Amino acid sequence: MAGTQDYGLGPITFPRGWFMVGGDYDATRTPKAVRFFGQDLALYRGESGRVVLLDAYCPHMGTHMAANTTSFVIREGTQMEGDNIRCPYHAWRFGPDGKCNQIPYFNGPIPPAARVKSWHVVERYGCIWTWHDAEGGAPDFDLPAITEWDDPAWVHWKLDELGELPCHSQEVIDNMADVAHLGPTHGAPCEYFRNEITGVVLRQLQGGKHPSITGGGLLETDTWYTGPGVLLSRFVGQNSMMFITHTPIDDGRVRAWHALLVKSPNAVATAEDVANARVAQEYSRAAFAQDFEIWQNKRPAIQILQVPTDGPYSKIRAWYKQFYHPRAEAAALQAQANGIYTVRDMPAENAQAA
Repeated sequence: MAGTQDYGLGPITFPRGWFMVGGDYDATRTPKAVRFFGQDLALYRGESGRVVLLDAYCPHMGTHMAANTTSFVIREGTQMEGDNIRCPYHAWRFGPDGKCNQIPYFNGPIPPAARVKSWHVVERYGCIWTWHDAEGGAPDFDLPAITEWDDPAWVHWKLDELGELPCHSQEVIDNMADVAHLGPTHGAPCEYFRNEITGVVLRQLQGGKHPSITGGGLLETDTWYTGPGVLLSRFVGQNSMMFITHTPIDDGRVRAWHALLVKSPNAVATAEDVANARVAQEYSRAAFAQDFEIWQNKRPAIQILQVPTDGPYSKIRAWYKQFYHPRAEAAALQAQANGIYTVRDMPAENAQAA
């Protein structure tokens, strides 16, 4: 299993950006133990409805606050109070800001060190997102806007939990340049292809004939990453948008999700429209599963043995490095990657639309 340093991405192990840590259904009044960015975390929903993500281990004696079912604190139902959580070992109570605000058997001042990290969390698109930055800075770019989400004609997705991949997310990002796999892996060889890089956005525009989705017609996609972990892909003319997200669990291991947003023919989607959207999403998931199986079973491609008609892997990797360096270096790294990149012997645009 290869890690960040093996790929030469930068001095920071886990990238800066927005990352999904669960579906909205994962945050309940029962704390859930999750692990991301090499850290154990506790995820729960406060009585107010607020989603809270805290470092998992109580600073008192190191107890995991979301990995217990037998403590009397759990069994009597007193672990959760408002938006607060109690440690199951000695019942120290922590607020959503991560600070201990009560020690039940001590009336003196609470030690300043009695606190855990509280993560910046946003709930959007049926997902729970957190901002990761090893430097501790505030978000310097936004989650992508999905205006279709608020249109009642569009059927909201139901998340596909794909599980863990035993590979670094660099291998997933490489897919954005991989023009040559689209025929052998997906049965839709490209007729045109290009990448566009601008700041934190990496784009892929391509078209190829796909026998199962378009009946042999040209399937065109506009696919883009906003930051290192959130991908959206519009299927041109298909009234659908694919969603893929992946979050580091440990260095060299990620968790991934997939979903599909589908526009119905009605101003307000009906139950039949929802059923049809679920069928369409399963087709999309099955197509992505072709990539997923490859990543589950390949060795790391630390260096790619390229031929001249491969895609611009080096530029995609140059773009990705910005998230593994201090943010003060981001603009310079972006400048090295920004641009439009084509593939030798392949058109950059749909010739039929020209």
